[in-house]
Amino acid sequence: MDTQELRAWLRLTLSPGIGNNTARKLLATFGSAQAIFAQSADALGQMGTGKLVKAVQTEPPGLEALLTTTLEWLHAEDDRLIATLGDAAYPADLLNIEDPPLMLYMLGARAKKVLTAGHNTAPHIAIVGSRNPTPQGETNARQFARAFGSAGLCVVSGLALGIDGAAHDGALLGGGDTIAVVGTGLDRVYPKKHLALAHRIAQQGMIISEFPLGTPPLTANFPKRNRIISGLSLGTLVVEAALQSGSLITARLAADQGKEVFAIPGSIHSPQSRGCHALLKQGAKLVEVAQDVLEELNLMATATRPLATGTQDDGDDEAEAEETCAETPLLQALGFDAVSLDALQARTGLDTARLQAQLLELELEGRLARLPGGLFQRLAAG
Repeated sequence: MDTQELRAWLRLTLSPGIGNNTARKLLATFGSAQAIFAQSADALGQMGTGKLVKAVQTEPPGLEALLTTTLEWLHAEDDRLIATLGDAAYPADLLNIEDPPLMLYMLGARAKKVLTAGHNTAPHIAIVGSRNPTPQGETNARQFARAFGSAGLCVVSGLALGIDGAAHDGALLGGGDTIAVVGTGLDRVYPKKHLALAHRIAQQGMIISEFPLGTPPLTANFPKRNRIISGLSLGTLVVEAALQSGSLITARLAADQGKEVFAIPGSIHSPQSRGCHALLKQGAKLVEVAQDVLEELNLMATATRPLATGTQDDGDDEAEAEETCAETPLLQALGFDAVSLDALQARTGLDTARLQAQLLELELEGRLARLPGGLFQRLAAG
């Protein structure tokens, strides 16, 4: 893309009064972004009102500064790419969603692959969920993503705290690719806590945004980017979600796009399970192991590596029975719901000092987690 073409695309996305739908109509009529801005008022008037004509003919403030910044960003490294509607590098799956982004900024090793070898054909699976998951939910996200990554699949998520971050991390640990779809410009990382994770993703996968460089983390941008997460993926797995979670937006978009929706069930007492349970009532597929997802999507035969067993995909009933036999009385008393110290004392009959000592031992072994409010939750084996 030459400088003038990039300038025209930036102008199209920046101009107030020209939304994505109108921009696509203009592109369909005039053929290119540059051609739109070369049209006369009469030609533009046939497309809409005088308001549209004024929007097209008025150069938005900050255009030249953004053009300079964008060119500098593009030329800084060879793992950066901007794809516009109609480009060969534009993900074909996004062309079929209701509101495909006009431009995509791409950063990372996979962007370089797109430039040199075309699209990577590895199947994409989205994993989304709560920003404030339970310890078990975060472990589940990491285990499922690691299993998908080990099978050669690409995990797509949103780089948010909680489930998203665990999903990206698990995919990388499994040796797979991962794509982070973010709600800011690619010259910044949000949340800052994920700066190191973002660097790891860029080294092995890719970070994508439809927002121009310099775009801050505006609240409205995060639900908007969810259509890209679901649009890139064959299916969306919701690990944990409250009833008002943004993850349910992603799940709804996936369903609207004709994609499969999967959900992991949880405790009926956990607020973070209610969103998943609502999806299951609406027809989402119940998932217990990674193999459930791959079988539903007919991907078992296309997996490039054997499926990892981190989520008990081997179905080894004997190993599961051995684990059950190895349970301590305290683990049995814990169950899998969050429970208070008083409740555990009532169940076990242990005095406070002895109970606290055993809880600490299990915590150090990674078999339980302390939750806010003085609660304890058993963790399934990883």
